[in-house]
Amino acid sequence: MKGFYFQTNHNITDMKYIIIKLSMIFARFGCTWAQYVLGVSYAVGDGNEQSYSKAIKWFRRSAEGGNPHAQYNLGIMYERGQGTIPSFIEAEKWYTKAAEQGLADAQYNLGAFYYHGKGSRQSYTKAVELYKKAAMQGNVNAQYMLALCYDEGTGIRQDKSNACYWWKKAADQGNERAAIEYRKLMNVTGLW
Repeated sequence: MKGFYFQTNHNITDMKYIIIKLSMIFARFGCTWAQYVLGVSYAVGDGNEQSYSKAIKWFRRSAEGGNPHAQYNLGIMYERGQGTIPSFIEAEKWYTKAAEQGLADAQYNLGAFYYHGKGSRQSYTKAVELYKKAAMQGNVNAQYMLALCYDEGTGIRQDKSNACYWWKKAADQGNERAAIEYRKLMNVTGLW
C-alpha cells in the first residue's frame, strides 16, 4: 500500500506545518483539542506567528468547550495580561474550571490565588485544600507550599512531620529550597 501524498510548498517532513493545518481544520469543526493546539501555537509562536490575541481566541473556544488545559492557559493569560487587560477575577474563573477537572497546575495556581488573596478574598484553608490536591498529583510547587503551610500552621494545624514529608517529596523532585528546609527541619527535630 502506498503512503499519502500532500502537495504543499513545504517539506513533507515539516510535521509542525501539517499539525497546524490539520488543527485549523478540526478547530473550525469544534474539536477542543485542536483549538487548544492552535492557542498554544499562537501563544508561543511555534508553527504560527506569535499573537496573544489569537491565542486567547483559540484558548477561549477550547476552554468554553471544557478543555482544562485551555482553561488553565486562559487563566495564565488573564493573570499576566498577555493579549488582554490583566484580570485576577477572570484568571481565577478559568483556574477554577480547570482545577475542578483535576488539573494539578490549575489547582496550584488557584491555591496561590487564595494564599495571596488575588482575585477573591484570602483563604489559607482553601489554599491548603488546593495545594493538597495538586501535591498528591506530584506538583512540586504545591508540595513545597503545602510543606510550608504545615510547618507554619497556616490554614491547617501545624504538623512538622507532614512538613518534613512534603518537603522531602519536593526535594526529591529537585526543589532546592525544599531540600534546605527539609534538612533544617530534620536537624531541629533531631530526626537527622
